Amino acid sequence: MGRNVQTRYITIPCNFSFVHFMVHKTERVGEAKFPFPAKCTKMIACLGRIVHDTDAESKPDDVASSISKSLDLQGSIESAGITGVAGRDFGGLYSVESLALIKPSGAEDIARVVKAASRTSHLTVAARGNGHSINGQAMADGGLVIDMRSTEENHFTFSTINGSPYIDVSGGALWEDVLTRCVLTLGLAPRSWTDYLSLTVGGTLSNAGVSGQTFRYGPQTSNVTELEVVTGKGEITVCSENQNSELFFAVLGGLGQFGIITRARVKLQPVPDMVRWIRVVYSEFEEFSRDAEFLVIQKEGESFDYVEGFVFSNNDDPVNGWPSVPLDPDHEFNPAHIPQTAGSVLYCLEGAFHYRNGDHPSTVDTAVSRLLGRLGFVELLKFQVDLSYKEFLLRVKRTEEHAKANGVWDSPHPWLNLFVSKSDIADFDRTVFKKMVKDGVGGPMLVYPLLRNKWDNRTSVALPEGEIFYIVALLRFVTKGPSVEDLVAQNHEIVKWCIKAGLDFKLYLPHYQSIEDWKRHFGNQWTRFMERKACFDPMAILAPGQKIFKRTHQS
Repeated sequence: MGRNVQTRYITIPCNFSFVHFMVHKTERVGEAKFPFPAKCTKMIACLGRIVHDTDAESKPDDVASSISKSLDLQGSIESAGITGVAGRDFGGLYSVESLALIKPSGAEDIARVVKAASRTSHLTVAARGNGHSINGQAMADGGLVIDMRSTEENHFTFSTINGSPYIDVSGGALWEDVLTRCVLTLGLAPRSWTDYLSLTVGGTLSNAGVSGQTFRYGPQTSNVTELEVVTGKGEITVCSENQNSELFFAVLGGLGQFGIITRARVKLQPVPDMVRWIRVVYSEFEEFSRDAEFLVIQKEGESFDYVEGFVFSNNDDPVNGWPSVPLDPDHEFNPAHIPQTAGSVLYCLEGAFHYRNGDHPSTVDTAVSRLLGRLGFVELLKFQVDLSYKEFLLRVKRTEEHAKANGVWDSPHPWLNLFVSKSDIADFDRTVFKKMVKDGVGGPMLVYPLLRNKWDNRTSVALPEGEIFYIVALLRFVTKGPSVEDLVAQNHEIVKWCIKAGLDFKLYLPHYQSIEDWKRHFGNQWTRFMERKACFDPMAILAPGQKIFKRTHQS
C-alpha cells in the first residue's frame, strides 16, 4: 500500500481466511504478504477506517466519501451517528450508532455493499425502509444501514399476465405512493394493504402486511408474484413461485434475514370510487367475536370489503374511551345506550363497503342494512361516514398529522403485536383486555379475526394453529402516565402470561432477546428457517437488529 493511513485495525480476507493486523497513525505499511486484489485492499482499508478511526481530525463525511469511491457506488454514503436516522426508529426504545448510512441508486449498489461487508469479519448490513420498526429491527449497531427510500423511483411498470394486472414497484417505495400512482394512472390498486401506508413495500413484505382486507385477499405477502432480491451473499436474484422458489418464500415474512427486497410484482384490481365506513359497538366479547368471525368467512359480495375491530375503555377518556369511536367530529357517542351489564371495556366492529359513483344511494343503503341486520351490536351505537376510496385507505395519515401537531408522533411507541388463536382469544380478552389494559394504552387496541387459508405456509411467517386466528395490536402512544419502562414491562408481562397460560400465539413483528425464544416462536419451522439462513445469508450479515443470528466468519 505504501502510503500514510489513519486506519487502526483492519481485517482482510485472504484465501478464505481472515488476517488481522494493526496500523498506527502516520506509519507506513509495507506490502501484505498475502495475495488479494488491489481494489479489495482499498475497499477493506476504507471500511476499516470508518470502523476503527477515532482520531479527532478525521471527518466522517470525508470517510464516507472515500468509502463511496472505493465501493464504486452510484449512490452516496453519509456519516451516521446515534442521533441520526440510521440509529433510531419509530419505536423510540433503542438507539445505536451505525457506521454509515448508505443511499444506494439500486440493487447493484446494495449488492456491492453486502459483498464488501462479507469481506470483513464483523460488519453487518441492515435495510431501512421508512424507519417504522419498534424494537430496532432495522438498525445495525456498528454496521452499515441501507436507506431503501433512495430507490423508491426505480420501478413502476404495469403489466398484464394471463389477463391479470400487475405493477412492479421498488422495495423502497411507500405504499401510499404506490396507491396514488396506481389510482391516478391506472384506475387500479393493490388488493391488500396495511392500516398505515407510509411504510415501504420491502418492509411490509418482510413481515406480512396486515389490514382489514386480509381476511379476503390474505396478507400482502400473498399478493406478490415476483421479487428481485439481494441476498446475504450479495447476489441479485429474481425469484417467484416457479423460479428460485425457496428464496421467494424465505424472503416473504423472513424478517430481512435472507435478502433485501429491491423490486416486487404486486397484484392489482379495479378500485371503487367510494367507501361507506361503519362502526358498531358491542358490550360483550362473545357477541363481538361471533359477528366478526361470521363476516370474515362469508363469500365475496356477501360481506363487507374490509373488517377490523378494536377494544376501548368504557369511560369518557378522550383517547381510550367513548370519544375514540365516532367517525365524524359532529357525531356523539351517547353512553346512555350502553347496557348496564357492560364491563370495563367495550368492543367496536368496523366494516367498509365499496361502491361506485353511479350506484344509487338506496342501493348502497339496502346492501349495508342487509349486512348490519345480521349482526347483534348495541342499538343506536352505530356510526358511519362516506368518503373516497383513497381517503379511506389514507385514514391513518390524518391521525399522523394530528399526532405530529400535538407532539405525540415522535414520542416512544412501545407497541405489542400478536397473533392469537381463536381457541384462546376469549381467555386473552378476560385477562389482558378486561384487566391488564382495561384503562387503555394511549392508542388503538386492535383485535379482529383472520383466516389461515389466505396465508401461504411456504413463507417464513409464524402463525398459530387453527383456521381462524386474531391479530391483537396494542398501539401505545406515550404522552403522560406510566413511564416507557413500565409500558415495556407490561408488554413483557402480557407475553409471559400468554406463555404460562399455554396460549397458542405468535408475536407479529417479533422481537426476542434469546435464541430459545426464537426457537419457540418458529416451533417446527425453526429448522427450515436455519437452513434458509445457511443458504442465503451464511455469514449472518443481514438484519442484525432482529437479534436472531450472530455474525459469523466465512468458513
